[in-house]
Amino acid sequence: MSHLLHLDSSARRASFSRELSARYAATWAGTRTYRDLAADPVPVIGEAWTEICDALLTASITNPAHYADVVETPAQKQAWAIVEPLLTELLEADVVLIGAPMYNFSIPAALKTWIDQVTFPRMSLRGKAFVVAGARGGTYAPGTPRAPFDHHERYLRDFFAGHYDVDDVRFVHAELTNALVDPHLAAREADRVASRRQALEGVSWAG
Repeated sequence: MSHLLHLDSSARRASFSRELSARYAATWAGTRTYRDLAADPVPVIGEAWTEICDALLTASITNPAHYADVVETPAQKQAWAIVEPLLTELLEADVVLIGAPMYNFSIPAALKTWIDQVTFPRMSLRGKAFVVAGARGGTYAPGTPRAPFDHHERYLRDFFAGHYDVDDVRFVHAELTNALVDPHLAAREADRVASRRQALEGVSWAG
């Protein structure tokens, strides 16, 4: 049975990205692991984590099953105790679903910290699929004036392809979410509603 790793990273308990990721998860017929990276933050990496990476490079170890072989010092063991459950969840997943709003043109720090913890040198996840349920305060769609500032989808797409060797990545975004609260975007309310509707339909299709 296929397994889903569902991650949320929005600081808002009731957010558009959470709504989209929940819609996808509701269509999932297999088993599921859920982790809320905002409510239960992952610690930032420290020097011991970098020592583990260096040791893996030196020993040319690329198989995650042997990562723990290089863990030696007490500090490294503490670092590995944080990494191991996160990495196990990632490796067990057939599909990784990420609820990820755009913060300051990029991804939330909570999500970046998780990525840092579970990513090691020459680590391939080919064969897995990633689905990103995103939300943006404005619109960053191709052809719009702010499209060049999209370091949200671009970063994740480049990272999954360039580091994890994954090409099965799907993005669904709700755009213009700030039209609900920003008077300067009030005229775009109809566009916000349409974008949300399309995103909910799109993420259901992706599931």
